[in-house]
Amino acid sequence: MTVAFSGLSVRVAFKTMQTRDICSFELMEPQGGALPPFSAGSHVDVHLSGEKPGHAITRSYSLCNNPAERHRYQIAVLREPASRGGSQALHDRVRVGDMLEISTPKNRFALMPDADHSLLLAGGIGVTPLLCMAERLAATGASFELHYGARSREHAAFVPRMAASSFAERVRFHFDDEAPAQRYDLPALLAAPRAGTHLYVCGPKGFMDAVLDTARAAGWPATQLHHEFFSAEPAKPATGHGFSVKLARSGRVVPVGHEQTVVQALAACGVEIVTSCGQGVCGACLTRVLEGEPEHLDLYLSAEEQAANDQFLPCCSRAKSALLLLDL
Repeated sequence: MTVAFSGLSVRVAFKTMQTRDICSFELMEPQGGALPPFSAGSHVDVHLSGEKPGHAITRSYSLCNNPAERHRYQIAVLREPASRGGSQALHDRVRVGDMLEISTPKNRFALMPDADHSLLLAGGIGVTPLLCMAERLAATGASFELHYGARSREHAAFVPRMAASSFAERVRFHFDDEAPAQRYDLPALLAAPRAGTHLYVCGPKGFMDAVLDTARAAGWPATQLHHEFFSAEPAKPATGHGFSVKLARSGRVVPVGHEQTVVQALAACGVEIVTSCGQGVCGACLTRVLEGEPEHLDLYLSAEEQAANDQFLPCCSRAKSALLLLDL
């Protein structure tokens, strides 16, 4: 049994090295038609063939072009030194003219429509969804500022695009190897939370943790903090016991060992679930729970969604109860 990947077929129209390790791709409808609309903060899942026959991988990438554009989707991919296959495949194997299978756009990182001001803080490749947000906010005449930090200008993507944009005066760059006065000063940036100001942050986990910790310490309300993780450290389960999952559609019961994930246990029995990050941050494997109590170890679901216990991320989350009945 395979949980199929379904979505759109797109053609790679352009492939551009933005930096020595960040490559952007423009994806278009094969016949030149309009693509489904998307909102600022959206991402798509890209389905790629693995190096081994019959092996496939799915990875999520934020859209970084203007949401008003219907003729293309633009993504940017950082080559990860310890790539699990996705970034390496896109950098090394995907060529202009190739066809890719992608999902329709999804958004778990949306702009708040009633914000008086938006503060966008980006670290490294985390600039991609925030650049899309800046395009949208500028087009609507909304108040915002974008701060973008990187190790150096050579490691920062889309700098010329931002410098030439209509919102260039609202962008501040922060580079680790340049003058101390221009580097990120999070306590100063986040010192005065105001009603109606919303903070959006994306980037490496260490950067995001520093931003969110600083904001919370300064008194920012949780409702004004918005973030999107690209990766996460594996969370440790509170319980180390095994459990079982039951597939509602077939009645099959599959044991999950104490060192296995649900995805691994199901795959060993021929039940493949589409996954992407494998770390509980992207939501690609989100599965309905019909009975039982999950042990949520993800960073994707909100606290309220986790408390409902009607869905979980089988790539990382486990079970507090002896059995989970899954909508599979």
